[in-house]
Amino acid sequence: MKQRLAILGSTGSIGMQTLDIAEENPALFEVRVLTAHRNWRRLAEQARKFDADTAVIADKEYYEPLREALAGTDVKVYAGEEAVAQVAAAGDSDVVVNALVGYAGLAPTVATVCAGKKLALANKESLVVGGETVMRLAAEHGAPILPVDSEHSAIFQCLLGEQAPVRRLILTCSGGAFRDFTPEQLADATVEQALRHPQWQMGAKITIDSSTLVNKGFEVIEARWLFGTPAEKIAVLLHPQSIVHSMVEYEDGAIKAQLGTPDMRMPISFALMFPHRAQRPGERFDFLAHPQLTFAEVDRTKYPALDIAYDCLRRGGTAACTMNGANETAVAAFLKGACRWLDIVGAIGHALEHATFVAAPTLDDYAAANAEARRLAAEYLHL
Repeated sequence: MKQRLAILGSTGSIGMQTLDIAEENPALFEVRVLTAHRNWRRLAEQARKFDADTAVIADKEYYEPLREALAGTDVKVYAGEEAVAQVAAAGDSDVVVNALVGYAGLAPTVATVCAGKKLALANKESLVVGGETVMRLAAEHGAPILPVDSEHSAIFQCLLGEQAPVRRLILTCSGGAFRDFTPEQLADATVEQALRHPQWQMGAKITIDSSTLVNKGFEVIEARWLFGTPAEKIAVLLHPQSIVHSMVEYEDGAIKAQLGTPDMRMPISFALMFPHRAQRPGERFDFLAHPQLTFAEVDRTKYPALDIAYDCLRRGGTAACTMNGANETAVAAFLKGACRWLDIVGAIGHALEHATFVAAPTLDDYAAANAEARRLAAEYLHL
């Protein structure tokens, strides 16, 4: 029986690669729902190509162009962020792939798990902002969450079949675009430089987050909620080759690692097909082409965002939500040339220092913390 897919953020990097997998496996998948933020042209093309049932554009300004582009088809067209969450929960989809970027992914994640649907989660911010709430709701409604991030997919695969307690989760880190930069060079880092990731082809926001290691800090928080592992048992190692995607160390000293080329289609397909694996076309990994794999400690002075994320995880409450909101505002400003690269972490620190802290937040508290963090970051950046 085919799995019916709802792909949230279908015009972005993860969304398009998910559609590649659906196209490679027409006997396994049927695309029912597609959503995008503003890219109505690509969304319309995708909806026509895959004969989708529903298309949603989050930015209401682009509703009419999308509706006109899909005139003469049976595709139902909606607009607004609320509609994205509604179609995630409603309809006849079996699996929701949340490939949205940022805080906007939280409401659709909550809607999906409350509907008891399988969630293939690429939107790490859902767990960064509201991990405790999301995991509790998923357990209450029997909604499985399968990780799409390569690091968390690797950990998930290393945990399969194991009953022994875990000593450490070891997340690997490429170091991003600036891993070979000196601290002095970072003062003049440009947008173009920050977007040149040495291994992965990703969207602009996550590529900038990789350059600051905010992304890796968020992955530490995500791992805590996905796998129920406390902060002190989650380590990060610099691994420039991006071949070992992550590792799990057990109490007997054994370490299991998941290796492969830096290609997001593998973790996406594993999340969609679990417990089975895809028969994917393409080049196979060649150990002889990668004779040396290296590891090193992360320079915590050069990348202070990693320790900030650990601190937010230990504090709990709205701390990580504040970090995320400030980061989203600062990254958007940096991409527009409105601030320096170093100001991104500066804005995060300012927001955390001045924000209201709620120890046991509700979803409304997360919304308030997100809004306050964005205001504080904008204040720091003089936006």
